[in-house]
Amino acid sequence: MGKYFGTDGFRGKAGEGLTAAHAYEIGRFLGWYYGRAQRAQIVVGKDTRRSSYMLEYAISAGMASSGADVYLLHVTTTPSVSYVTRTDGFDCGVMISASHNPFYDNGIKLMNREGEKMDEATIRLVEDYLDGKLELDGQPWKELPLATGEDVGAIVDHSAGRNRYIGYLISLAMYSFKGKKVALDCANGSAWSIAPSVFKALGAEVRVINDSPDGLNINRDAGSTHIDGLRQYVRENHMDAGFAFDGDADRCLAVDENGELVDGDKIMYIYGLYMKERGKLVNNTVVTTVMSNFGLYKALDEADIGYVKTAVGDKYVYEYMVQHGNRIGGEQSGHIIFSKYARTGDGILTALKVMEVMLAKKLPLSRLAEPVTIYPQVLINARVRDKKEAQEDPAVRAAVQAVADELGGTGRILVRESGTEPLVRVMVEAETQERCQTLAERVVAVIREQGHMA
Repeated sequence: MGKYFGTDGFRGKAGEGLTAAHAYEIGRFLGWYYGRAQRAQIVVGKDTRRSSYMLEYAISAGMASSGADVYLLHVTTTPSVSYVTRTDGFDCGVMISASHNPFYDNGIKLMNREGEKMDEATIRLVEDYLDGKLELDGQPWKELPLATGEDVGAIVDHSAGRNRYIGYLISLAMYSFKGKKVALDCANGSAWSIAPSVFKALGAEVRVINDSPDGLNINRDAGSTHIDGLRQYVRENHMDAGFAFDGDADRCLAVDENGELVDGDKIMYIYGLYMKERGKLVNNTVVTTVMSNFGLYKALDEADIGYVKTAVGDKYVYEYMVQHGNRIGGEQSGHIIFSKYARTGDGILTALKVMEVMLAKKLPLSRLAEPVTIYPQVLINARVRDKKEAQEDPAVRAAVQAVADELGGTGRILVRESGTEPLVRVMVEAETQERCQTLAERVVAVIREQGHMA
């Protein structure tokens, strides 16, 4: 991860950690960098938070001042920006969003011409420019040239691109949703302008909650990070299923007809098994991260489906899928990637795929998710002086191995360092919450006894 950009873009408190000046300078760089051979064409989308407008105008001004033509999708989803970037031949795409964070945060996500997350080499160039130390083509670039006259870029409406994305989602549905009652929690975010239209076009009886964005209420007690409201709504209104998105709709969590959570792990199992049954599961493998639940792996083993574990982050899941040709992967949080159809996690697409399995198998969602028993989990964050030293301490490693041996095939332990804080995270999954707590605390106690705690 770089100084400004992490695994999911440049993120910070709007006006403080991430300012309009940052956005303008990023736009200046992108417009110049992609326009060195010919005028750059860049597409920009945003979510519903108040500061997204400020950042959209700033980054667009920066791009146009460097000679790029800017195409505005306005309020839209991250996966729609990815789709439009690759299908309309843009040089790159930009999404302004802090995903599931509160309204006062914001972020800038950059995508390459294929609609994938921007490569690290280009991100480093952006960061070097922000720090005034850019070197490219054999020379330093303290200042970038400003376009003048007819070379100044245009900023134009491109809402037609968003509408084509809606059409694309509708075209992927294999069945009519007629007769199905579906609840959608749009998190007062980007899904508000897209998801209801898609489900209604497919014939579902649609009920929508948290679809009144005011710039301040995105993700507030709503969406995939606050699922209880949707669970209650589905139970009380006797819906067949519910789907909750996050602020930029690249995540989706589901709720079955009984109001029970169907998280990303269960979704990967449901669709992975469906693909295997039809001979479509390439390499017979589901791509997960190290944070997927032990219960998922037990269910996949029983279904004779292989799996791999990547580092935490949908970026790493996607990279592995591309390298090995896998078709489905994702995270427990609801970032699910269907590589045949998208280059990023896509919450609305995920909801459509869950509906497809329900209709194809003529089974309620609860039955489809039944084979996956989610194990209790405890996560303890140990604040340490040196993350590497703490993890490599022989006594700590011995304690971790002892817990792993004790758990055997009835659970697991995972110890990893935080990417942004001086923390070692000790996570245990076992058959009971009490056992998880006891075993996690045992390892943390050794970290403390060895003098690593800050």
